Order: sequence, then structure tokens, then C-alpha cells
Amino acid sequence: MFTGSKFITRGIRDNVPPFLQHILWYLIETMEVEEKDYLQVFHLEGTMENGKNKQKIVHTQEQPEYRKEYAICSRQIVNAKIFVIDDATHCTMLLAEEY
Repeated sequence: MFTGSKFITRGIRDNVPPFLQHILWYLIETMEVEEKDYLQVFHLEGTMENGKNKQKIVHTQEQPEYRKEYAICSRQIVNAKIFVIDDATHCTMLLAEEY
């Protein structure tokens, strides 16, 4: 899964910086699970750690259950819920409200 052509929606293009898009694709690619669900979910929000603004990323899938949290330094904080869907021919990253 998630090896086909990758696409982003207008909402992703306009609201999520390219470096963060690449990180999300990478997190899917490097998941250590027996099987990846066709639907990957990312919850993004700003957080403060040790006096620094950080981008918090919570990556989940339903089947099999998976959840991992990350916090990365970032100048541009995004607050959004993002879906990445694999439909066997291509993969699409979109904002939850675009679904």
C-alpha cells in the first residue's frame, strides 16, 4: 500500500507547507506495522515544548490499530486533520473537510 502515484488536494497545497507534506508521506512509508490500512489519519496542532514552538503530529490508523506521536521544530504551525487514502491506483492527501 501507498506505493502508487501520490496526489494532494488544493486544501493541502494551500495550507500545509511542502516540508510537512513530505514528512507525512515519510511517516506512512516508514510505519513498522504488519499491514497498513488504506486510510491514514494525521492530527496536526501546535504545542510548546521547552520554550519552543513545535508541530505536534499524531498519526493513526484503525486496522490494525496504530498510533504514534511526534513533535518537530517548525516556524509554520498547522492545525488540521489530514487523511491520506490509498485506493490501489493512487494515494491522495486531503484535509478532513475536503472529504
